Amino acid sequence: MSKVVDHLAELTAFRDRDQQDLLLVSGLRDVLQTSSVAIHRAVGEVHDRRWLLRARQCAGDPVPVSDPIWTVFESLPTWDSEPDRVQALSANGALCVPGTPVRTLLALTPQADEPAVLELRTDAPLAPDELRLLQGVLRIYRNFQALLDYSERDTLTGLLNRKTFEDSFYKLAAQRAEAQARQLAQANMLDALDALDERRQADRRGDRLFIGVFDIDHFKQVNDRHGHLIGDEVLLLVSRLMRASFRHHDRLYRFGGEEFVVLLSCPEAADALAAFERFRRTVEAYAFPQVGTITLSVGFSTVVPKDTPASAFERADQAVYWAKTHGRNQVRCHEDLVADGSIEDASRSGDVELF
Repeated sequence: MSKVVDHLAELTAFRDRDQQDLLLVSGLRDVLQTSSVAIHRAVGEVHDRRWLLRARQCAGDPVPVSDPIWTVFESLPTWDSEPDRVQALSANGALCVPGTPVRTLLALTPQADEPAVLELRTDAPLAPDELRLLQGVLRIYRNFQALLDYSERDTLTGLLNRKTFEDSFYKLAAQRAEAQARQLAQANMLDALDALDERRQADRRGDRLFIGVFDIDHFKQVNDRHGHLIGDEVLLLVSRLMRASFRHHDRLYRFGGEEFVVLLSCPEAADALAAFERFRRTVEAYAFPQVGTITLSVGFSTVVPKDTPASAFERADQAVYWAKTHGRNQVRCHEDLVADGSIEDASRSGDVELF
């Protein structure tokens, strides 16, 4: 029992969801002595869901592993390819699948935006006391996840809130830098083999991180004409369109009012522009009940080394301001606006010239 308490204390000591999933699988494997424990989370839209490995540890593994955050969506197993996981989400309790090994599956979360399944593999079915222990641990895990949702997510839209932006910004930037370092090391080893193949070299440079800021045009008029309940419905629908337009690993935030933020990775600024423009067109084409057409002004910027959350946001927000004062309903890149002289570089606006 003391081992269980120690693992629960460690699990609830972290507010990082990735770390919690890793600790959950390692703790359960240690306590129950299973051959493996894994968490699989469904990502994507209802019509095209796929299974992302959040954490897995097998006997003999020193630490748990997971799918990289930048995993290509199309490479993940499809929803229908794992019928046992789908069945476990609606099962009342644990689903035991006979075989060698025996698979025990339990729903970590219900059929929601991102349902998740815990899967244990053992030589024999779990004993009744082991199942009770497992279900008790999962209740604590779910309760703690609910507390995190309350503190980290916007209560209206369910998107991440502004308080979580700084931590996730540094985490994503560090993960992107680490991935780029690995890709660069691989590229240095292979350059001699394809020095003239520019496409393969470009592929190995890896993705960059971009920040986009969205502002709903004339949102005050929506509240004034239709009331705040309709205004809230507009915000909720915009957030749903965001989830449908961006990928499973993009980070979506509501900063407050009519302002939204996205952190996403892609190879070039042109790819980020295409993603933001696609979302802008999606919102413009949507028929909002009682309101009709809603448009967005969008600004974005490349996250550069040594960026802070404030400096990156300031550049994107400056591009949004330019878009709103030059016709609205458009996407603008901060770096392009600086290059053509439309705006001053926000990162240099505070510099002091001594000579």
